[in-house]
Amino acid sequence: MIVKQLSVFLENRAGRVNEVAKVLAANGVDMLAFSLAESSDFGILRILVSDNEVAKKVLKEASFAVKESNVVCVEVSNKPGALLEIVEGISSKNISIEYMYAFAQGDKANIVIKTADIDACINALK
Repeated sequence: MIVKQLSVFLENRAGRVNEVAKVLAANGVDMLAFSLAESSDFGILRILVSDNEVAKKVLKEASFAVKESNVVCVEVSNKPGALLEIVEGISSKNISIEYMYAFAQGDKANIVIKTADIDACINALK
């Protein structure tokens, strides 16, 4: 399924992720999943939230640079080999994965996938 993800661009300094979490919490927005990628100068916090519109608004008001994009989120069984099935299905159709992250709870796991061709990715997963 296609879901909306927010990417928040952060200076690489102590406390910046804390500031994002504080702004979201103060405005009743739940962070459902996140991934943090960093370089020496900046980081990108990719988040799935309970309310994208509120999150975008309050983060921009707090002077964060925020971008919304579509990603694929697929639920699988939380068992060995589940990820392999997903990536083999995608790679068999020559679809490049830009990045991905996952989160698990109990017997289910969710895999978030960013590709240049979302529709082709979804078709490959069917």
